[in-house]
Amino acid sequence: MKNKTAEQEKERMAHKERMRKTPSLNRSMPSIPKKKKILIVCEGENTEPSYFRQFRLATATVHPVGEGYNTESLVERAILLSRKDKYDEVWCVFDKDDFPNQSFNAAIENARKSNLKVAYSNQAFEYWLLLHFEDHQGGPLHRNDYGDKINKYITPLGAYYDSDNSKLIDKNFFAILCGIDKRYAERRVDLAIKRARKIYERYTDDHPAVEKSLSVNPAKEESSTRVFLLVEEILKYI
Repeated sequence: MKNKTAEQEKERMAHKERMRKTPSLNRSMPSIPKKKKILIVCEGENTEPSYFRQFRLATATVHPVGEGYNTESLVERAILLSRKDKYDEVWCVFDKDDFPNQSFNAAIENARKSNLKVAYSNQAFEYWLLLHFEDHQGGPLHRNDYGDKINKYITPLGAYYDSDNSKLIDKNFFAILCGIDKRYAERRVDLAIKRARKIYERYTDDHPAVEKSLSVNPAKEESSTRVFLLVEEILKYI
């Protein structure tokens, strides 16, 4: 009887030890990393939001909103929107168009002082789209000419950009923008980034005392765009 009791106690202790070593099913699972949240406040209500909504990101969430505001009022609107939620980055996307030089430059400076990032274009956002196809060297190019130039490249590829009415970037157009340019064996978006950076740095190189992230007189820098900086940031999370 004593032997049986001893054996039972031995088995009980062995079972207790096995249970101690067995992983608990109630143990908490590894936490899922929080996605980065990027707010993009756009001047345009169609072109820019329809473009940024096309990006499918794995580790970030993009919130593009088309507000219909411009330059200084857009920056003020972005400041208000940024306070309604917790965002890791807030970008303002607006164009020079025909707005006064002082207003355009003041909007950029106000955004910088408010810790907002700016992806401006001079003259318009479509210049960024054009750089996907054409190695433009900067200099005067009126925004009224953008649509015809863009369609010259994308119509043979099965897309069309209605620059006069809807001004939307559909999935076919977006696919072309992100597709491979066979002439260079590179993605068009990567080519656009290189071209935009080259033009932008030309202006900052003219003023060695100025930080590379800034520019002396953006209103005078036609044609140029800082949209490449925003797109570079977005592409990190695909």
